[in-house]
Amino acid sequence: IGQKNLTICLLFLVGYSTVAINHVIDFKEKKQEIVKPISPSELFPSLPIVQGKSKPIKIVTRLTLVVSDPSHCNVLRSTSTNIRLYDIIAVFPKTEKLFHVACTNLDVDLICINVTEKLPFYFRRPPVNMAIDRGVYFELLYTPAIKDSTMRRYTISNALSLMQICKGKNIIISSAAERPLELRGPYDVANLGLLFGLSESDAKAAISTNCRAVLLHGETRKTAFGVVYTKKTHRASEEEGVLPVRKKAKTEV
Repeated sequence: IGQKNLTICLLFLVGYSTVAINHVIDFKEKKQEIVKPISPSELFPSLPIVQGKSKPIKIVTRLTLVVSDPSHCNVLRSTSTNIRLYDIIAVFPKTEKLFHVACTNLDVDLICINVTEKLPFYFRRPPVNMAIDRGVYFELLYTPAIKDSTMRRYTISNALSLMQICKGKNIIISSAAERPLELRGPYDVANLGLLFGLSESDAKAAISTNCRAVLLHGETRKTAFGVVYTKKTHRASEEEGVLPVRKKAKTEV
C-alpha cells in the first residue's frame, strides 16, 4: 500500500469521514498543466468504511493554485473543463495585492494562509470581510506547527493576525499531510485551534461544519446555481382543529 493510501486509511481510523486529495499547481514552475483529478477508484478498489459507522468514506478532489503574479489568476477565469472537475478550488496568494484579489474577485472556495514564514503583509479588514460575505473560507495548516519550532512560531503568529481581523469566522484547519506521522485526530486538531486564537466553538467548527460549508460552496460554484437544503417540519393547522395561539386567544375572549 502506498504512502497516500496509508495516509487516507489512517484519517478514517482516527475519526474523519471525508478527505480531500490535493493537487497543487505552482505557476513559478514551468510547464504546469491542470490535469483531471484522480479518481477514488484508482486508489481503492472498494472504499473503506468509516470507523464507528456503517457508511463508506468520502473522497473529494481539490485543486490548489499557488499564485505569485496577477497573470496566474487568468486560469480561474478561463472555462477549463478540468478545473470544473474538482470539488474544491483553493488559491495560495503570495502577495498582498493577490490576497486582496482572491478575497474580492476570484471564484474560489478556499484561500490558503502562509504558515511557514513571516507574512510579507498585514491582513486588512475590508478584503477579509468581503471574502466572508462571499462565502469564501481561509485555511490554516497544522502540520508545519508540529514539524518545526520555527514554523510553529510563524503558524501561531500568522494565525493570530488573521483572527484579529476575521474574529474566528470562516476558518478551516487542515493537515496537508504527506505521511501518516503528520496526522492528528479531530480532537487534537481542535485543541491546536485554541493556540491559533480560535474559541472552543470556532475550533470545532473549523474541522466540521466549516469544512462542509466549503464543499457546499464548491457545489454552488460548479453548478453556477445556489444549492438549497429543505427540511419538513410538522405544523399544526386550523384544518386539524388546532388554532394558532393568537386566534385561539381571540376565540376564548
